[in-house]
Amino acid sequence: MVSKGHVPKPFKLAVIKPLIKKPQLDPSELANYRPISNLPFMSKILEKVVSAQLCSFLQKNYLYEEFQSGFRPHHSTETALVKITNDLLLASDQGCISLLVLLDLSAAFDTIDHDILIDRLQNYTGIQGQALRWFRSYLSDRYHFVHLNGESSRLSPVKYGVPQGSVLGPLLFSIYMLPLGNIIRKYGISFHCYADDTQLYISTRPDETSKLSKLTECVKNVKDWMTNHFLLLNSDKTEILLIGPKDSTQNLLDYNLQLDGCTVTSSTVKNLGVILDSNLSFENHISHVTKTAFFHLRNIAKLRNMLPVSDAEKLVHAFMTSRLDYCNALLGGCPASSINKLQVVQNAVARVLTRSRKYDHITPILQSLHWLPIKFRISYKILLLAYKALNGLAPAYLTSLLPRYNPSRSLRSQNSGLLVVPRIVKSTKGGRAFSHLAPKLWNSLSDNVRGSDTLSLFKSRLKTHLFGQAFK
Repeated sequence: MVSKGHVPKPFKLAVIKPLIKKPQLDPSELANYRPISNLPFMSKILEKVVSAQLCSFLQKNYLYEEFQSGFRPHHSTETALVKITNDLLLASDQGCISLLVLLDLSAAFDTIDHDILIDRLQNYTGIQGQALRWFRSYLSDRYHFVHLNGESSRLSPVKYGVPQGSVLGPLLFSIYMLPLGNIIRKYGISFHCYADDTQLYISTRPDETSKLSKLTECVKNVKDWMTNHFLLLNSDKTEILLIGPKDSTQNLLDYNLQLDGCTVTSSTVKNLGVILDSNLSFENHISHVTKTAFFHLRNIAKLRNMLPVSDAEKLVHAFMTSRLDYCNALLGGCPASSINKLQVVQNAVARVLTRSRKYDHITPILQSLHWLPIKFRISYKILLLAYKALNGLAPAYLTSLLPRYNPSRSLRSQNSGLLVVPRIVKSTKGGRAFSHLAPKLWNSLSDNVRGSDTLSLFKSRLKTHLFGQAFK
């Protein structure tokens, strides 16, 4: 089917089963639902084959947008946030204030114009011949219907958009958005994308706030481009965060800075599941994680006596450990008082799982479960990202943050795999950046761990090393 440039019609019929976006939303409001397309099993298999070939083609020919981290091998929300916070922390270290703008698109996957998408595939990625005909066939003559409460609607043609729930949909959306990066670069503004989430940020000296006018122009140009390409930028949900010392940012707030009708009023924003504040302290994020984790722990504690250890442990990892570990590389260098809040959660989880008493010493319990304490889990994640960045298993934008140590003269340490630790300029915030923490932690590893050949071997030796450090 791929070689013939044709997709069978039965593969292009989707059943839409609406899924409410958040449990607390009003179920009677249609806008609160996400139209997930359920496609035939064989259609998913076919898309998987094409997706693998398309990803390989884009990777080999360097056609991906460098700062697009959505649905790409070795990329994730965590790598995207590490890059963004690293830049913001280093800017703060140099005495700059930063403005972070989180753009929100409404129903982004549903408004893609098929003719424009074919043009992107042909002129931006160079796909021709049978491959291009296959994509034309994939996008044309598609139909869907809604199935809800045992009732089905009539068939409707899909004239715009890519199916939400398809394998190829997210990748085709990234190709559709390829020109956006060059538009933003014209204004000298830093940016990062994750699928349809776009983050713009710019840093400047407190006395040079006129540079921020470029951001206003950029947002206007981005909105115009999106309008011309049938994408809707939702100004009501666009969030703006001013980052920097309070005395410096207050002067800027006095000017009532506005971007396309959006005023800088947010003290915190939620970016890819992480709550950011104006000081990048992550206190609000840690408090939110702690509150949510304890909510789930109370429910699990009620069921603990009815569950075997293996099942209880699965629940614990699904509802709590996943939250404690999500993007925890961002928490490196945070005050011990903040990290201790998360440690209290882990201690409580360990006691519930092992049915230990409240005042039992926690160290033997964590040792018996073979759980690393929170502080060392953070170090593990940072070192794991460093290893991946140095071995081609992470985005190029992380690899560029970790220069290898090359002494000017012949030394015994020249082949030990050390990294350059950048100098802190002004404040302590730069010392919390990934580009500073990762080299320090990496250089502290023994040659035996640092020189591990494979990722699995590195993980094994790193866990053994950190476990020994944690409980010695």
